[in-house]
Amino acid sequence: MVLGPDVLEQLASQQTIDITTYGRKSGSARRIEIWWFRVGDRFVITGTPGRRDWLANVANDPRIVIHTKDSDIDAVASVVTDPVFRREVFTQHQTHWYSTQAQLEHLVETAPMIEIHLPA
Repeated sequence: MVLGPDVLEQLASQQTIDITTYGRKSGSARRIEIWWFRVGDRFVITGTPGRRDWLANVANDPRIVIHTKDSDIDAVASVVTDPVFRREVFTQHQTHWYSTQAQLEHLVETAPMIEIHLPA
């Protein structure tokens, strides 16, 4: 499935989405509702510092499914480790809530974060 600009804009307008990851031990599909953000032309899922199953699942198996009301989109995710981009994510207006939960440096260093690579 090729995603045109209209689909990307529709996805970007949704803060809450459902994703499926695959269990790192069981391999079973795990569907959750989660926030995501568009930062420039990149889609990111993050959270407050702490252990997250979705992060461990993606680190083991990068396949994910983005569920929309109209379709399911197969995608690939990667763990974000670049501190410059991580800082950029946490200084965006749409991610301001996270800075009320932890100091910026703590978020940059320890918060779970993945980037979603949608089909071109």
